[in-house]
Amino acid sequence: MQMTTHLHTPAAVTSLTGATQVVGVIGQPVSHSLSPVIHNAGFAALGLDWVCVAFPTPAGQASEAVRGMQALGIAGLSVTMPHKAAVIQALDGVSETAEMLGAVNCITRTPQGLLGENTDGAGFLAGLRADFDFDPAGAVCAVLGAGGAARSVILALKQAGAAQVLVVNRTLDSARIAAGLAGESGMVVGVESISQADLVVNATSVGMDGSATPTGTPCEPSLLQSGQILIDLIYHPAQTEFMREAQRIGCQVSNGVSMLIHQAGVAFEIWTGEKAPLEAMTEAVMSALQG
Repeated sequence: MQMTTHLHTPAAVTSLTGATQVVGVIGQPVSHSLSPVIHNAGFAALGLDWVCVAFPTPAGQASEAVRGMQALGIAGLSVTMPHKAAVIQALDGVSETAEMLGAVNCITRTPQGLLGENTDGAGFLAGLRADFDFDPAGAVCAVLGAGGAARSVILALKQAGAAQVLVVNRTLDSARIAAGLAGESGMVVGVESISQADLVVNATSVGMDGSATPTGTPCEPSLLQSGQILIDLIYHPAQTEFMREAQRIGCQVSNGVSMLIHQAGVAFEIWTGEKAPLEAMTEAVMSALQG
């Protein structure tokens, strides 16, 4: 999942060469994306002659950007809004996950052409393991929302073997489409059903700085139960009102930083063939978010 912040962050790379491999992030707006911060910290930590830069790309120009990537020999692209669906038509192939989601957030130039992947779900599961040592296999999981981030999480939970994936969303048709990604495990439910879940994920924008709903919670926090895991995919602010209330009730909580870093880590490994230095990448993100 590519999310943005309005904080200024310095680049981690200080020297380039004629042989430097270039990757980038395309989107609009994109100047405040944390992708360059994350990837440049990773490249620096491993001493790789790589650099990540932002390429502002207006809506409707996704195909042109992908053709430019190929022409210029750019090694990889992260893709953020509004291009995650639009880039697909310009690619030579996409992964099964990206095809199911209808969204690509990572493009790699390979001898077989330009290949698209969606790393959000894998990043979510990796963050879940890192933060809580939690395996969704056999668990009841509830997801609030039915947008792109929610769909990635729903599909990942299904692929990880969740027993039930409960989807809560104001728009019923969107909820049904999202729940369908979990197959027989997916079901659209009322918000009161989150009390039954082992894991609750807020994939809405309610509580995010700069959104239409920067305050409040996506549902009544009293529906949560002590001992549940709550992940709020928002990370700006670092602690939302929903997270604070969940902690007060006795939930284990985390924000969206882990998913952000781990989905980028998957892309890093696809591009470079090297294990992502997650500690260095995390330190860079936390420093950027703290301003």
